[in-house]
Amino acid sequence: MVDVTDVRFVKRIIVGSNNPSQMASEEQIEGARALLNRCLNEAPRGHILATEKSFTILQIGEHQVVLQWICYHVAFPRKPSWLVD
Repeated sequence: MVDVTDVRFVKRIIVGSNNPSQMASEEQIEGARALLNRCLNEAPRGHILATEKSFTILQIGEHQVVLQWICYHVAFPRKPSWLVD
């Protein structure tokens, strides 16, 4: 468990499509995964504080499409210098 007294910066990373009018491409999803892995493995190492999960069922013509995403809240003791917003 993370000691939240040391948390000074939280990065929110969304993996998946969270907007039905703008579907995330495979490259964007892979970029979000790479950023999450970098946040958890490089110095200063982040820790997952919380996750949000959601899905939406869309009706497109005769087809049903499931839109799903997960959001990770990654906590750091300080903002990483390599992290650009």
